[in-house]
Amino acid sequence: MTASGKVCIVGASGKLGQYMVQHALDRGYEVVGVCREQSVRKLDRFKDRIAVIPGATDDREVIERAVEGCGEVLVVLVPRGVHGYSTGTTQAVLDYSRPGARLVFSCGWHITRDGKDVYSWKLKTIVKIGGPLARLARFADLDDQVEACRRIFQSDTRWTVVRGSDLEEGESQGLPVWSRHVGDPILASNITRRVDFALFMVRALENDELVHEAPAIVGCQTPSALADAAT
Repeated sequence: MTASGKVCIVGASGKLGQYMVQHALDRGYEVVGVCREQSVRKLDRFKDRIAVIPGATDDREVIERAVEGCGEVLVVLVPRGVHGYSTGTTQAVLDYSRPGARLVFSCGWHITRDGKDVYSWKLKTIVKIGGPLARLARFADLDDQVEACRRIFQSDTRWTVVRGSDLEEGESQGLPVWSRHVGDPILASNITRRVDFALFMVRALENDELVHEAPAIVGCQTPSALADAAT
């Protein structure tokens, strides 16, 4: 099955973004990619196959131009810097995407929608200690990503927030499996191929069952996923 339509990929030049571009092209989408001007060259292998709009992804004018005419929007939420980068990107996408557009955002497991996620001590330590250190160094702000997702959850758009486990490179293993809460046994392996995270994002555009869901994903060939499938 192939898809058709025009999709905007915000953050197209990153590792996850480039995989999403390829998956979207493979499924027949017309692709508009948004990335910082200094990263445009990373998309050279897609030259003549996609439209690229250079600029900061939290620049409202850039986003307004990029999402025009797009029925679907994929967004990589990056907590870059300490000036509300993720929140600015998110708000622009929410404001300028056309009514009824399908919006799919990526983030980490540390985001919770209903407070029912159960986190490992390792992840809690990273968020509790690593988050403030990253902000102090003016490198990243995890709270910015939290605020961005809060705005998504409260919006009346057709959104999905895909929460990724730890990521690794490698050949595709297939579409990841998901659960509503971190801590569920199916997610215990806590690893997903990055190419498959991107696949889940693109396929989510076509899955109405994921509208207003925040799926936490894990690789379909991981021990915890296989154990769940065997029960």
